Amino acid sequence: MQDLVGKAKNFVAEKVADMEKPEADITDVDLKDVGKEGITYMAKVSIKNPYSASIPICEIHYSLKSANRVIASGKTPDPGSLKGNDTTMVDVGIRVPHSVLVSLIKDIGADWDIDYLLEMGLVIDLPLVGNITIPLSKKGEMKLPSFADLFK
Repeated sequence: MQDLVGKAKNFVAEKVADMEKPEADITDVDLKDVGKEGITYMAKVSIKNPYSASIPICEIHYSLKSANRVIASGKTPDPGSLKGNDTTMVDVGIRVPHSVLVSLIKDIGADWDIDYLLEMGLVIDLPLVGNITIPLSKKGEMKLPSFADLFK
């Protein structure tokens, strides 16, 4: 009996591994807002759903790093669903406190930007399979707001 259960598990695991899965990419990270508490950046995530049915996104968790330090982390619970046979854009807001930016002053330098690494995990609920996490990452430079942006 155990042999039969083992074969069934292997069969299902092979089919799930070969199954087409949604694909995602972080397309852009831009300055969204400057407030009293900090600076908010907006990450745009493009997610392609290969299935005809919509799929719920359970959550998106993120970690923003600069100078080998985590400067912001968090999660966006229940950001919506992926449309069937379509590409869905999801915006993820990332708040960075002013105090953290001050500690990165060496990296900011004369060009008024910081090098970053944004890592995300997109958790989606696939029917019959359960939750899967699609790992994403993007490296780049983020412009910091100018003094004029602070007084808008």
